[in-house]
Amino acid sequence: MTFSNSPGDFEAADRRSHFHSQTNPIAHLADGPFTIVRGEGPYVFDLDGRKYLDAVSSLWCASLGFSDRRLAEAGARALETLPVYHTFNHRANPAVSELSGEIAAMAPIQDARVFFANGGSEAVDSMVKMAWYYHSARGEPSRRTIISQTGAFHGSTVMAARLGGLPAMHASFNLPDCHVAYVGRPHFYRDGLDGEKEADFTDRLVAELEALIIERGPETIAAFIAEPVMGAGGVIVPPDGYLAAVQTVLRKYGVLYLSDEVICGFGRTGQWFGCQSVGVEPDMMSVAKGLSSGYAPIGGVILSGAVFETIAGEADRNGVFSHGFTYSGHPVTSAIALETLRIYKEMNLPARAGELGLLLGEGLRTVAEHPLVGNVRRLGYLAGVELVTERNGPVPFSPEMKVGAAVERRSREQGLIIRNLGDVIAICPPFITSPEEVDFIVEALVRTLDAVQRDLKRH
Repeated sequence: MTFSNSPGDFEAADRRSHFHSQTNPIAHLADGPFTIVRGEGPYVFDLDGRKYLDAVSSLWCASLGFSDRRLAEAGARALETLPVYHTFNHRANPAVSELSGEIAAMAPIQDARVFFANGGSEAVDSMVKMAWYYHSARGEPSRRTIISQTGAFHGSTVMAARLGGLPAMHASFNLPDCHVAYVGRPHFYRDGLDGEKEADFTDRLVAELEALIIERGPETIAAFIAEPVMGAGGVIVPPDGYLAAVQTVLRKYGVLYLSDEVICGFGRTGQWFGCQSVGVEPDMMSVAKGLSSGYAPIGGVILSGAVFETIAGEADRNGVFSHGFTYSGHPVTSAIALETLRIYKEMNLPARAGELGLLLGEGLRTVAEHPLVGNVRRLGYLAGVELVTERNGPVPFSPEMKVGAAVERRSREQGLIIRNLGDVIAICPPFITSPEEVDFIVEALVRTLDAVQRDLKRH
């Protein structure tokens, strides 16, 4: 097919040949793509040259925006030096060796080790396999069940999708059981009982977890997995003390704590890792997205020294640790990630995230007063705005109305890109945004909500 570089050519080719992730394919045939062609700072530009401030950093990942020259140059140097090599059978490259040391030194895990994957889903799958391996090595192979939360999102591979508690991730896929069980999500705004205080809600959830462990038998439970803030599940910030109380229960029964840091890791919550913001010390963490600012696909698992030693001993008895990927520790992605971490440290990123988060929080007070908004929640530079039809209920909109999707579409008219998770609006801007750009995000969102409210009144 010959292209004339016209928008119509690209859109036609995309309609004809591209099977999109997380997209309605039939609707896509009719509507076509929203094509982004370049980026500059926190902004992206479409085929017609329209400019948008991307307030969700592509998919929670473009922490340094869309045109960082140091990252581009780090990737170019790596491509010219060693464009590809593997890390099986003792192989290494300088970038991955240095990167593993940098991550291990940053991690709030004692004597940490780092295993590399290609993204968050692979990292989550790897954590689960490592948890099973760990318990087998300790003579407890019956510990198979992984406890997750309803409404969670942990990725799209078979295991990661099963761990997720979002119905759309299960519908029609006929997923296997995978030894997964679910407990309630820590969403007090939606799931708290009438008259229940937040502390009582926390106690109820923790008691539910312990009851599940006892009912199933502690000897069958391998691990519990949770994000510090539930990202794609609705930007749900847990009640104070909830996850710390969960960890107390897990330690009581010898259950591993897996922290999914794919979104929250590398500064997003105002600490280097989200687990530090919510007061837990995980046995393993999955990381991705912000590790390379999204400039190259990379993910990983950070293991405690104790978990690593147990796994390593079992692998020695087996002769090898038979898990990994062709591109684990890829020299180009590792070089880009390493430069990303250098920039983060020069920025004093956790402090910057905290400062920007406070500015965003101040601005969102205005958003919280909007008639369509029932709840605003934030941790660090990550926020969610939940839409309702009646604020005092709070009564959600009927899903068929697709109000959140309307806000997402209308926001582009204001030069803003947000992401709707059903009727929750996710805000996760690049860390390079200025105070003035934070103000713009808030003002553009208010104008968007006003426009959608007018549309609803007309209908």
